[in-house]
Amino acid sequence: MEDEPQKPSLLERLGALLMREPEDREQLIELLQRSYERNLLDADALAMIEGVMQVSEMQARDIMIPRAQMDVIDIGDPPEKFIPWVIETGHSRFPVIGENKDDVIGILLAKDLLSYYAGDEFIVRDRLRPAVFIPESKRLNVLLKDFRSNHNHIAIVVDEYGGVAGLVTIEDVLEQIVGEIEDEFDFDETEANIILDRNGQFRVKAQTDIDDFNRTFGTDFSDEDFDTAGGLVLSHLGRLPKRGEQFRIGDLNIKVVRADSRRLHALLVEKVRTESAA
Repeated sequence: MEDEPQKPSLLERLGALLMREPEDREQLIELLQRSYERNLLDADALAMIEGVMQVSEMQARDIMIPRAQMDVIDIGDPPEKFIPWVIETGHSRFPVIGENKDDVIGILLAKDLLSYYAGDEFIVRDRLRPAVFIPESKRLNVLLKDFRSNHNHIAIVVDEYGGVAGLVTIEDVLEQIVGEIEDEFDFDETEANIILDRNGQFRVKAQTDIDDFNRTFGTDFSDEDFDTAGGLVLSHLGRLPKRGEQFRIGDLNIKVVRADSRRLHALLVEKVRTESAA
């Protein structure tokens, strides 16, 4: 009687599974997920690896700061006019423009303003670094490589007609890998743009279309100057608000519940009840 072939041990089967090379992206992701389930990777490591893979599929247009939300310095403004605003925004680099945002002359580093306080002669144009322009279609993995090799941290994104569409920083790219710090006001990407909470207030994504905003709150804001709820806030304040800031637009009480140094993300909106409606 011939001996039956010996079955591979559990360790051998596991080794064969781990040694098998994935044939496509889906199999690689599946392998990473199984590694996480077996505690070979922790959640943070898995998220970062998936972020690295995602970066290779994304383009500059997917993460750029839109033109309307760009913080820029006018070449004609004296330092004493824009320095308080520079301090308030907290950015390290600023595009400097001429006639409009399509006319980016160069990049001013906030640290270069130290010489102004030292009493040195300060001419903005003489302090500018060259601006780097990239197409909207540039892939983030290539952009990150360029940032590292050129020791550059900011790029101006241009559209197919040569106009400025926005800007992107190395921090924006890295955030796609390491992820954002989420809080209780973060939205699931699959959630609706406007959500009524248990307190009768509305959580509104900043990118909510202004027409949808008008329908929900019975307002009639025009879409000629802005397209989104975030654009409405920026137009009303004339600046980017900070998290926790509260203000009123018409009969709406608005609170900023999520924003970073460059972008408005989420609002809490409550319609003020008039005496006749009370």
